Amino acid sequence: MSEPNVNAIPMARQKGNVKQMVSLAMICAIAFVVMLLSKLLPQVYTFLQLDVKDTVICIGGFVFGPVAAAAVSIIVPLLEMFFASDTGPIGFIMNVLATASFCCTASFVYKKVHTKKGAIVGLTLGVIMLTAVMLLWNYLITPIYQGLPRETVAAMLPTVFLPFNVVKGGLNMALILVLYKPVVTALRKARLVPESQASTQSRKLGAGYLLFSLALLATFVTIALVLMGIL
Repeated sequence: MSEPNVNAIPMARQKGNVKQMVSLAMICAIAFVVMLLSKLLPQVYTFLQLDVKDTVICIGGFVFGPVAAAAVSIIVPLLEMFFASDTGPIGFIMNVLATASFCCTASFVYKKVHTKKGAIVGLTLGVIMLTAVMLLWNYLITPIYQGLPRETVAAMLPTVFLPFNVVKGGLNMALILVLYKPVVTALRKARLVPESQASTQSRKLGAGYLLFSLALLATFVTIALVLMGIL
C-alpha cells in the first residue's frame, strides 16, 4: 500500500492561491483601464464622473468573495490617485467608499445566496447602499472639497447626488447582470476560477433573466446619456 502524499494538499492550496492572486491582479488591471476609459465620458452636472470600473470589481467579488472585492476596491482607487486623478486623498476616500459600499454589499449577499435571484437582490442592495453612503459623505465632504456652503450642498443632495448615484449604481448593476456569465466562462476556460466555483455557473441564462438585464441596461444607459447631456 502506498503512503499518502502529505504535501499534496498544501501544494494544491498554494497553486489555488497563486491562481487567485493572478486573477485579482488581472481584475485590478482591467478595472484601472476601464476607469481611464470612463474619464473620456462627459461629466454629469459639470463635476461628477460616471465610472463603470465597479462592474469589473464586483464581478471579481462575485467570483472570489467580498474580501477580495474590498481589497480591489482599495487598490484601484489608490492607483487612480497616483496616476490618473488630481483629487488627492479626498478623491481616494470617496472612491473607496463608493466602490466598496456597492461591490462588497452585492458580493456578500451573492456569497450567501448563490443564485440569479441572489445576484439581483445583492446588486439592488448594493445600489441602495452606494446611494445612502455617498449622500452622507457628499454632505460631509463636498463643502470642504468644493468650498460650498453646507446649505447649498444639502439642497443638491436630492437633485444632484441622489440621481447621479442611483444611475451610476444602476448602470453598473445592469452591466454586471449582462457580463457576469461570459466573464466567468472565460475565466473558467483559462482555469483561473476554481473548479468548484465554476461548476455552479454552468447553467444557461434564462431568456427572462437576459431580457430583464438588457432592458435594465438600456434604461440606465439612456438615463446616463441624458444626465451627460448627450440626449
